[in-house]
Amino acid sequence: MNKQQLATKIWESANKMRSKIEANEYKDYILGFIFYKYLSDKEIKFLKENDFTDTDIKALSEDDADTVKFIQDNVGYFIAYKDLFSTWLKMGKDFDVSNVRDALSAFSRLINSSHKKVFERIFDTLQTGLSKLGESSGSQTKSISELIQLIKDIPMDGKQDYDVLGFIYEYLISMFAANAGKKAGEFYTPHEVSLLMSEIVADHLKEKNEIKIYDPTSGSGSLLINIGRSVAKHIDDENNIKYYAQELKQNTYNLTRMNLVMRGLLPDNIVTRNGDTLEEDWPFFDESDPISTYNPLYVDAVVSNPPYSQPWDSANKETDPRYSRFGLAPKTKADYAFLLHDLYHIKPDAIMTIVLPHGVLFRGGEEGEIRKNLIEGNHIDAIIGLPANIFFGTGIPTIVMVLRQKRKNTDVLIVDASKGFVKVGKNNKLRASDIKKIADTVIARQNIDKYSKVVIRENIRENEYNLNIPRYVDSSENAETWDIYASMFGGIPETEIDELHAFWQAFPELRKDLFTDISSNYSKVAVEDVKKAIREHHNIKEFIQLFNKSFGDFHSYLKKELLSEMEAINTSKEEAVLSENIFKRLEPIPLIDKYAAYQLLDDDWTKISIDLEIIQTEGFGATKTVDPNMVLKKKDGKEQEVQDGWVGRVLPFELVQETLLKDKLVKLKEKENRLLEISSEYGEIIDSLSEEEKESSVINDANDAFVTKEVEKKAKEIVAEFKASKQTLPKYTGTEDSFETKIVYVSNLIEEDKNLKREIKKEAAELHLLTKKTIENLTDEQVLELLEDKWIKPFVFNINNLPDSIIGYLATKIQALSEKYATTYSEVESQISKTEVQLASLIGELEGDEFDMQGLNELKALLAGECNGGK
Repeated sequence: MNKQQLATKIWESANKMRSKIEANEYKDYILGFIFYKYLSDKEIKFLKENDFTDTDIKALSEDDADTVKFIQDNVGYFIAYKDLFSTWLKMGKDFDVSNVRDALSAFSRLINSSHKKVFERIFDTLQTGLSKLGESSGSQTKSISELIQLIKDIPMDGKQDYDVLGFIYEYLISMFAANAGKKAGEFYTPHEVSLLMSEIVADHLKEKNEIKIYDPTSGSGSLLINIGRSVAKHIDDENNIKYYAQELKQNTYNLTRMNLVMRGLLPDNIVTRNGDTLEEDWPFFDESDPISTYNPLYVDAVVSNPPYSQPWDSANKETDPRYSRFGLAPKTKADYAFLLHDLYHIKPDAIMTIVLPHGVLFRGGEEGEIRKNLIEGNHIDAIIGLPANIFFGTGIPTIVMVLRQKRKNTDVLIVDASKGFVKVGKNNKLRASDIKKIADTVIARQNIDKYSKVVIRENIRENEYNLNIPRYVDSSENAETWDIYASMFGGIPETEIDELHAFWQAFPELRKDLFTDISSNYSKVAVEDVKKAIREHHNIKEFIQLFNKSFGDFHSYLKKELLSEMEAINTSKEEAVLSENIFKRLEPIPLIDKYAAYQLLDDDWTKISIDLEIIQTEGFGATKTVDPNMVLKKKDGKEQEVQDGWVGRVLPFELVQETLLKDKLVKLKEKENRLLEISSEYGEIIDSLSEEEKESSVINDANDAFVTKEVEKKAKEIVAEFKASKQTLPKYTGTEDSFETKIVYVSNLIEEDKNLKREIKKEAAELHLLTKKTIENLTDEQVLELLEDKWIKPFVFNINNLPDSIIGYLATKIQALSEKYATTYSEVESQISKTEVQLASLIGELEGDEFDMQGLNELKALLAGECNGGK
């Protein structure tokens, strides 16, 4: 089971187990237990690395002062054997909620003094919440037992920088956020927004060797960790990154610390505080006496997603150095207060990114004055408009603002990225290609039509410092227009053909071969089959040849890159390597969107990287491993996990069957297809029966299926009657046959159906076991061929289809233009007139009483353009 499957399984079970407990609360319990498991496993791992035997570990006790100190000095805490997570599992029915209470209490008592700030009160939320897991000690014990059984299989020793533990923790936080409604904003920034901010910050910091990053509203810590992960791609020693985090709410603050610790960071690199960012400035160089030694710390990057437009106490803060240069945010909306706090804490060459509601761009009053001061002070570097409904719990439009303390340029890059997303459930979600395009645009400060614009400060002044995105970037689609002349007389306006200018630039001779001039301003399509004419045109053929030349060796490049040294690939950096190669190949090729190609890469890379992580963690032998396929099934009214066959750890059974066991698979598929044909034949024969025949006992009450026993009984009677009369029963030829012939045929179909199902079940089971055996006995060469089939061939196929999508789009646009003005208004008017004459003629042939005729005459008058008003 890979990390995605394990995470999904844990979430689905946890979501059921929480019953009536709010998702926002239950997350604290399950994530708390996962963290405790991590600490237990980490201690055991440390002890085994230091030659502690199982007997030594079982002897771990708080009474052994020397051992306690040894462990505290090295891991920062001590957990006795009786309190280890693994011991809880071994206790079975003897396990009790009191074991958890005692363990958490002991943990708080046995933290090393040097680690107090990292671990102190970290389990408070879990401890106080145990009582909510049940009304009695017994029900609490049952709930906790189920929970620890659920998370017991999470491995805690992943070798990858984004190991299984981190992935599952992040996945659970995101899923709880999706189910927490408005409370989600308190602890979670969507992963995609985190990645976007991370890429922008990481590029700015890529030349630095030592980095300090800070999140003053850290929530679960996911945003800060994603920033750290992206920055780590550009730095040799990840231990040179120091993390500062502040969070107001105690339970969320605990999540921040847990997340940072499980990231494997050094304790000295984790500096956290549970406090109010706006009320008391932080961090300081010396926190022992912040009042007398106020010396604020400046960092290399600040990232934040503060609560939107919340009230704050602005009283007596005019002289606060964070706000004094720019002004105080209104007491009803603290958005700019958070922004100014962040800006205050970055170094002169540093960067900050902050998520804010769209309103901060144009609201007046105090906010307008602060905005003016920020612009005149040359601090706002970029504004990115995000899609609406991208955050859990709120549908309001949001932006990411990028600011710097010192800048050479005085312009502001404005990006309208609100149109790039995919709908997932109730929310919108940035795709990998959307994130990549935004980050590339910001880093390169590009002007892109209907997407981004570098706006000079004078232009902003002219707009009275209003930064509302539509003032500078119009991302709306062009409204469809109708040419009056073409509507009346036909032809395609040259102006509408000109709108496809990018294609005419790429294919210089295609336009004149597709269109014929009617006049100086209007043309018509000159070919009968538009799609065929485009595909056979020499410009298009040259376009395809150019693409094939550029990507001719792409398959072999991927084989070398992914298969030759798969155990040495850095999975966190490899996607960037591959995308750079693809972008370089696309440079000479017009029209193809490199971000569409990037999306194809990311779609496949998500699956490839999981496989690589398994292979790098467990060794190449994992490719020849099969695991029990565990599923939930109801038994005695309860859902239980049972085995349902086997599943390949890396190689899917379907792939192995389609390549190495194709003959057996084809035979099985033929029988399955025959079953479908039989089902279809049943339906056709039922439809052909008369209403009287359907009343017979061979058809069920719903008239949609045969009754097997009745059909078999009736068929025997029919066969016996024909034998008795020495007649030959007609062979079934189709639905026009007699009722008797159909019933005997259906009886034969039923028998064939039974036999096929029996054979399919037997052969499918045999093929399943043969596939298991085949995977376990694969040669290394066969594994590499199968990985090529799984990783490389589908991706290359999709990349090679990119030119076809461009050609197809052009053909569709031209066909639509041709059809748009194909029927003129005068032709429509003429057809209406003819129809009216025909209808009037038909009315004249109708007969009726006095009132009918009066009505018909009025209708004829209307058709003729007259109206008598019934007179």
